[in-house]
Amino acid sequence: MRKFRYLPKHTSWLNQIEIIFGIVMRKVVRRGNFKSVEDLRSKLSAFFEYFNDVFAKPFNPSFAERG
Repeated sequence: MRKFRYLPKHTSWLNQIEIIFGIVMRKVVRRGNFKSVEDLRSKLSAFFEYFNDVFAKPFNPSFAERG
């Protein structure tokens, strides 16, 4: 039997995604001057490589099911 799991919009994974989008907007998009879509794509890729090397840490989710 499958159980339905309600995930409210304030769940931690959604917050993490919003944080990453905010960082990308502040650090890459707002400050950028892009000549083409390919230029934007390459700058985003370079940023994500840098971000993953320097800041990214593994996330170990924990879930305690309520009775």
